[in-house]
Amino acid sequence: MITTLLRSSWLNLKRDRVAQALTFVLPILFFSIFVTVFRGPSSGTARIGVAVVDEDQSELTRRIVAGLQNETGLRARTTTPGSDALLDRRAAEGLVRAGTVPVAVVLPAGLGASFGMAGTAADAKVQLLADVSDPVAPQVVMGLLQKVTMTAAPDLMMQGGMQQFEANAGALTPEQRAAVDVWMPQLKARAQATGGGSGSQGAMGLATEIVDVMKSDTRQGSTVSFYAAGVGVMFLLFSCVAGAGATLLEEVEAGTFERLLSTRLSMSSLLFGKWLFLVLIGSLQLTVMFTWAWLVFDLPLLSHIPGFLVMTGVTAAAAAALGLVLATLARSRAQLSGFSTILILTMSALGGSMFPRSMMSETMQKGGLLTFNGWALDGYLKVFWRDAPLVALWPQVLVLTGLTLTLLWSARVLARRWEVA
Repeated sequence: MITTLLRSSWLNLKRDRVAQALTFVLPILFFSIFVTVFRGPSSGTARIGVAVVDEDQSELTRRIVAGLQNETGLRARTTTPGSDALLDRRAAEGLVRAGTVPVAVVLPAGLGASFGMAGTAADAKVQLLADVSDPVAPQVVMGLLQKVTMTAAPDLMMQGGMQQFEANAGALTPEQRAAVDVWMPQLKARAQATGGGSGSQGAMGLATEIVDVMKSDTRQGSTVSFYAAGVGVMFLLFSCVAGAGATLLEEVEAGTFERLLSTRLSMSSLLFGKWLFLVLIGSLQLTVMFTWAWLVFDLPLLSHIPGFLVMTGVTAAAAAALGLVLATLARSRAQLSGFSTILILTMSALGGSMFPRSMMSETMQKGGLLTFNGWALDGYLKVFWRDAPLVALWPQVLVLTGLTLTLLWSARVLARRWEVA
């Protein structure tokens, strides 16, 4: 008897492709995503965008800029987008605030003259203008900056040290000067060949400071807005799919769907009515989520109402349309529940609902833009974290609106099977 039950259960699983995917494919997929993110990026796969401002224009800073541009872990830019004009501090800070790059390196005037001397002047301190919603990037850039400096300019550091020595202990003799001139090129070549050495970077590298340009110490920002948007969007998808299944598949199975079509109500009007109801419920769901975040966790909702309303409208519209497509595609509510769970969890992991996309490799970050969640979360973070004006939301609004129209058209095409039946 037990053998018969086991054989029957195996045959049921063998016939159910959705159950097979939930049992074997989805765990492997999630394991692969989480391991890829949290074990650290593989060499050459993740590159951090960084803007570089050279206010000194000295031999030292030119070498540092060239080193940063050649560093495989960075995508360094020195010009403003769309032109050949060199970046200044204000333009670089604008790139960080807009989310174009997470860090900007500002090499201040006087850095070359003071390099290698004890007691570096405060105004010659290198500043990293950072968006602290990505806590990893500033630390990585700081380490690579020290590495590049030690690799590119050991001779300049030695020259600065020798100048300071002569100022305090007297000039070198001709023989000592000749020995230094011979040794200096050898020092530079050895440092370039070995990568500068990691042991001396902390003691002899550049004086740096990280500047939070988002002023997160006086604003409720990244964490609350990210999780409000991430969790809200993920559960919005689940509720829209469940609502679409209840309003379509359940009515089809109960026979009420045919009675509705027997009236003057067309299929297009019927689907639009179902979609509109899902949009309203979805908008209410997101409003409740963000209101709770405002009341309990101090999310600055009231100061961002226009942006919130725009993003909530287009997000709920696209999610409702996706729910209709999945409902018209499925043959039963059980089938809908199975493959929608796989799709929504996968999109949520890749799109950033579970952890920030900034933690992912460059390839995975781009892949996240193929998901519904990625565009919705980017829009909400623009509103609540970057204080972006409404006009800055046009990419997210355009994509989500286009997705809504495409999905509604697809749902209408798929619903023809009920008209034929």
